[in-house]
Amino acid sequence: MELVAPVVVEPLRRRRCAECRTGPLERMVLEFNAPLCLDCADLGHLVFLPRGDTALTRRAREASALWALVVRHNRRRTRYERQGLLVEEAALASAEAACLADAEARARRRARDAVRREAQDARVRESLAAEIRRLFPRCPEDRVAEIAAHASQRGSGRVGRTAAGRALEPGAVTAAVRASVRHVDTEYDALLMRGVPRHQARTRVAPVIETVLRAWQG
Repeated sequence: MELVAPVVVEPLRRRRCAECRTGPLERMVLEFNAPLCLDCADLGHLVFLPRGDTALTRRAREASALWALVVRHNRRRTRYERQGLLVEEAALASAEAACLADAEARARRRARDAVRREAQDARVRESLAAEIRRLFPRCPEDRVAEIAAHASQRGSGRVGRTAAGRALEPGAVTAAVRASVRHVDTEYDALLMRGVPRHQARTRVAPVIETVLRAWQG
């Protein structure tokens, strides 16, 4: 049977417990849409473990008979984001001891992983740069390097990290070059700062972009 952990919310506005009336609450559980403090929700004995240390989080969660996920609503992204866990204090102490015992080995592994990721990233950048040179042979070399590095940044979600970008599809590569030209070679950013709607700003700078792309294509 799949386990479902309780969810604890860090409220964005002042809330009081619907049962004991304590508040304002730093963290709460919503039960039938009513806020409960951790004590009333039977989670008051747990301690907070912030996100960030993957090994510590995993070990504390595995050692804790009861744990809860702590989230906070991000208004800008309109979604709840993980802040950490609530775990049993003994489980956290056990996890911390285990992490201290193998800290050196994990540090060596992280170093090896970082080297491997950098090598992978370098291959992605160079492949993308080579395709930019093929499609736009007159693009200045410094711009080729800049576009390839920007578009292939790990974890960015940009063109170079999409399936189409990794496959070096011409449309995806051209989109990366077009985006660079839009921001660097036109007044697009200045138009946005003056309050011009994005779609209008794009329409106004489109002729300049096409002129630059044609020049780079030779």
